[in-house]
Amino acid sequence: MNNSRMNMQNVLFSPVRVGLLLSAFVLVVYSFTLAPSVGFIDSGELSAVASTLGIAHPTGYPLFTLLGWIFSRLPIWGEEIIRLNMMASIFCAGGIFLFFLTTRLILSLLIKPSGKDKSFADLILTFAAAGASLLLAFSETYWSQSTNIEVYSLHVFLVSGILYCFVRAALQGKSGETDRWWYAFAFVVGLSFTNHMTTILLAPGLLYLYFMTQGFSWKRLLVMSAPFLLGLSVYIYLPLRASQSPDMNWGNPTSLEAFLWHLSGKQYRVWIFSSPEVATRQLKYFVSTLSGQFTYLGIALSMVGFIGLGRASLRFFVAILILFFICVLYSINYDIHDIDSYFLLAYICMGVWIAFGLARVGQWLAQRLHYRWFILFSLIAMGCVPAFVNYHQIDESTNFLVEDYTHNMFSSMDSNALVLSFQWDYWVSASYYYQLVRGERTDITVIDKELLRRSWYLKELENRYPALMNVSKVEVASFRNELFKFEHDVPYDPAIIQSRYVDMIRSFILRNIEKRPIYVTSEIEPEMTAGWQRVPSGLAFRLYADTLFHRTENPLYRYRRFEREGRLENMIRRLYSVSLTARGAYYYYRGGGKEEILRSFQHSLEFDPTNRDALAWNQRLRR
Repeated sequence: MNNSRMNMQNVLFSPVRVGLLLSAFVLVVYSFTLAPSVGFIDSGELSAVASTLGIAHPTGYPLFTLLGWIFSRLPIWGEEIIRLNMMASIFCAGGIFLFFLTTRLILSLLIKPSGKDKSFADLILTFAAAGASLLLAFSETYWSQSTNIEVYSLHVFLVSGILYCFVRAALQGKSGETDRWWYAFAFVVGLSFTNHMTTILLAPGLLYLYFMTQGFSWKRLLVMSAPFLLGLSVYIYLPLRASQSPDMNWGNPTSLEAFLWHLSGKQYRVWIFSSPEVATRQLKYFVSTLSGQFTYLGIALSMVGFIGLGRASLRFFVAILILFFICVLYSINYDIHDIDSYFLLAYICMGVWIAFGLARVGQWLAQRLHYRWFILFSLIAMGCVPAFVNYHQIDESTNFLVEDYTHNMFSSMDSNALVLSFQWDYWVSASYYYQLVRGERTDITVIDKELLRRSWYLKELENRYPALMNVSKVEVASFRNELFKFEHDVPYDPAIIQSRYVDMIRSFILRNIEKRPIYVTSEIEPEMTAGWQRVPSGLAFRLYADTLFHRTENPLYRYRRFEREGRLENMIRRLYSVSLTARGAYYYYRGGGKEEILRSFQHSLEFDPTNRDALAWNQRLRR
C-alpha cells in the first residue's frame, strides 16, 4: 500500500508535471500585467524590427528577431505589438519552467532525503524548488521582462536552458546520456550568444565547475565546438538581411568591419568600465533594490540557502558565487539608466540559494510539524509573497503612455512634416513601429538627432529619404568625412566634428523650411535653430523664418492616465507640462488672450503639479 501510494505521489508530483503547472500559473499572472501597447525605450524599435525582419541596435539580436517575426505573424492576440509582448511573457514563463527543473535537479543531487519517509522528504525538495521559482518569477526585474517586448525575456529563457543542460551533463553524469547533454549545452550556448552577448558572463563559473567535475577534457570541448558554432550561425542573418536594405537597418552590417562593430557593440564601449564613481553608484543601486526583487523574506531565504549550499557542495557553491560576482562586477561598470536587466543572472543565482533556503526550512518544519500539506504549501506560499508586493509596480495592463504620447506628437504636426528629436525613449523608437508596421503618419520624416552622429544612420536616411539628403549632400559629405575619423580611431578635432554636425542639421532646416513644415522638440539645442522662431505646436515647436505671431490650436491631448511613479513615467508627464507651459509663455509675450494663457498653465499643472515655471506663471497672472 505504501509503495502504491509512493508511486502515485511520484507520478502526480513529477518534476516535469510540476514545472508545467508552475509555468502555466506564472504565465496566467503575467497575462494580467501585460502591456497593451508599445512601451518605453527600445520597445517600438524592437517590435518594428521583429515585424519587418530588420536589423536591431547592437548586438543585432538575430535569434530574437526571427522568433519575433514568427510571433508577429500569428493570427491571434490582436495587433503585432500585443503578440510580441505576449512572446515576452511566454519566454519568461518558459524560463521559470527550466529554472525549476534545474533547481529541482540540483537539490536532488546535493541533498539526500533522510528520515523514515523519504518520499515526503523528496516532495519537500520539489516544493522548495517550486517556491524558489515563484520568488524568481515574481521578483521585480524578472517579472518586468514579461510585460513588454525586450530581448531579456529570451535571454533568461536561454540562460535557464544553459544551466539545465549543464547540470544534466556535468552533475548527473549517467553513461550514455552525458555526451547528448553536452552537445545540447553547447548548442544552446551558441544560440544564446545570438540573442545577447552577456551570455559570456556564464563562462567563468561554468568553466570552473566543468574542470572540477570533468577534469581537463579538452577533447570534449573541441567536439562541442561543432554544435556551438551551429547555434552561433544564426548571426549570418545580419549581413544577409542587411544586404537587402530593410527599412530598419541599424549599423548596416554588410561589410566585415560593420559586422564586427555591430557584433561587439562598439558604440557602447564608452559606457563600460568608465570610472570608479559609476561602479560605486551602480553597486549602491543594486544593493538598494534587492528588497524590491525578492522581498526581505526572499533575501533571508537566500542567506540561509547560501550557507546550506556551501555545506552541501563546495564546488557548486563556488561556481554559483563566481556567476553572481562576475554578473554584478560587469553590470555595475556599465553606465546606463536601465541597468536592472543586466543583473538578471545575479538574481537567478540568488534563486538557487533561495531554493536551498526553502529546502532547509521545509526540513526544519518537517521535524516539528505533522501537517505535511501545510508544510508543502507553506513553501509555495512563501514563493508567492513577491507577487502581492510587486504587482502594482509591475502592472502595465493600463499603460498607454507611449502610445498616446506618440500619437499626440504626430497630431502636433502638419502634413509632410520634418521633425528633429532626441526623445528616443518616449516616442522616436515607437514611431518606427507606428510608421513601418501600422502605416500611420508615414508622411512625417522623423530624424533622431543623436543617431545622426553615426554613419550607418546617414546611409539609412539616404535610402528612406533621398530627396532630403540630396539637397544637403555637401554638408552631409563634409560631416561624414570628419565622422570617418572618429569611427575609425583616426586623430580628429572634436570642435570640427561638432561644427560640421551642426552645419548639417541646419542645412536640413534651411533647405526645407520653404517646402514643408519643420519641427523640433523641446530638448533640441538653441544653436541648431538659431535664426528661426520656435512656435509651440502641441508637443513640438514649429520653426518659422519670420517673427510674426502664429496662432495655434489649443492642444487636446488624448491621455489615458497611468498613476505609477518612475523615471520614465514622470518624464513623459513632464514633457506634456513643458509643452503647455511653453505655449502659455508664447501667447503671453505675443499678446494672446489672458484666458487662453491661463488655461495653458493650468493644463500644464494637471500633468506635473511640481512644474516650477507653470506655478510661477500662474501666480504672476493671478496677481
